[in-house]
Amino acid sequence: MRHRWGMLLFSMFVLGCGLSAGAAVINGVVASLDAESHKLTVDAPAKPGQEFTAEPKTIITLDGKKATFADLAEGQRVTINTTSGKVTKIAARAGAAPAKAAPGAARGAAGEWTQYGGPNRDNISPETGLLASWPEGGPELKWSIRGVGEGYASVALSGNKLLTMGNRGNDEMTFCLDVETGKELWATPTGKAYREGQGNGPRGTPTIDGDKVYVLGGNGDLACLELASGKRVWGGNILQEFGAPNITWGISESVLIDGPNLVCTPGGQGAAMVALDKTKGTVQWKTALPGNPQTGYSSILPIEFGGLRIYVNFVHTGVIAVDAQTGKLLWGNTSPANGTANCSTPVFEGDSVFAASGYGTGGTLIKMSGNRNNITAQEVYHTKEMKNHHGGMVVLDGHLYGADEAILKCIELKSGEVKWQNRSVGKGAIVYADGKLILRSEGGPVAMCKATPAGYEEVGRFEPPRSDKPAWPHPVVAQGCLFLRDMDQLHCYKIK
Repeated sequence: MRHRWGMLLFSMFVLGCGLSAGAAVINGVVASLDAESHKLTVDAPAKPGQEFTAEPKTIITLDGKKATFADLAEGQRVTINTTSGKVTKIAARAGAAPAKAAPGAARGAAGEWTQYGGPNRDNISPETGLLASWPEGGPELKWSIRGVGEGYASVALSGNKLLTMGNRGNDEMTFCLDVETGKELWATPTGKAYREGQGNGPRGTPTIDGDKVYVLGGNGDLACLELASGKRVWGGNILQEFGAPNITWGISESVLIDGPNLVCTPGGQGAAMVALDKTKGTVQWKTALPGNPQTGYSSILPIEFGGLRIYVNFVHTGVIAVDAQTGKLLWGNTSPANGTANCSTPVFEGDSVFAASGYGTGGTLIKMSGNRNNITAQEVYHTKEMKNHHGGMVVLDGHLYGADEAILKCIELKSGEVKWQNRSVGKGAIVYADGKLILRSEGGPVAMCKATPAGYEEVGRFEPPRSDKPAWPHPVVAQGCLFLRDMDQLHCYKIK
């Protein structure tokens, strides 16, 4: 069945559909406009301040409808198509985009880390002014607590509230703590305790959206709670609702809240991915895949390309890209998937998605082309140099950083060429903040190095207190602090 599904997905590709000679696609945010000259400046993630001129024949669309230069506005997300340096199409999306950011920095409010992976689900923190290096023994410990239960959930923060999950007795609990002190503000049962030989407890991280918080547990229990009080608003079970069996090591997804919808990946009958109304849980759309493959262990990455919002995630048999408005499958690729567990959330830059998994498989660069009416995808390369298990990856200025099993590597994204590698920290989870990479090893040590393709330059290392299980929860950098979860323990370090 895997082979049949892979062939079907690959048949959706227009092989050899790469851009014509001299053509380019740039995704970014409109920084400035000149109505008289029809010039616009676009900040792209890897190259801010790019200037373009709309030609008389340039096709301009806004939310897929025909538009004019006068309809463009600062802060809009845009996709610019050029041929031989001339702008052939400008596809804009209405609504304010996140704040402008410097190269390699996240777009999002400093201090906010409201979901798994940070403001943009890319493992990039918007924090600045952090310590350039750590003293011997590591940064100062602000507070350390026990009592958040067994589990592999990381943390989400908004204002003075920190959210995480864990088992307490026979219940799967959602905990709300005071960011400054670690004091418990409330604790709400949100499902039946998940137990499994590799480690008990929930795997997903809460998602904060305004005055609500959304959680998904290891048994598929989904709940919406009031952020202020922990009071249950609505809930259900995605496995029961969509006819899906649980996966070997438990549901591990952290749900995405995007506009009016909650989006997740049950892997059920005709429901590989689903969108629910976030206010009441009613189904908005479902994505059907041949063979109804089970879900993976990763979380959805929302991206913008060709004037279209797209959700990218792993299912058991491959990585998929789905139209965010309809749930329609746009493309899929089986090469980065293994037959055991696909855990690492894909990353995105420009027109390309990189997805990787462990168990000897490696990663694949997938390049997209076209527009909202016809987006196609083509595999650029597959590499064994990034067998990223579940520690996540970071892409910065055309370079990819992550753990290739037990080796931290920097890879040039467009070619797959290894720029450097280091074995001293071991396999772990990664986060970027203020020009540095922090790698939290599953075996204990936490190290910080400069985020540069020039070479590995370590500027800090320490050994936090440990549980007797692997330290799998991803590190979080927010509000001038580094947060490390380790089963029943949660530690907060001052890094500013």
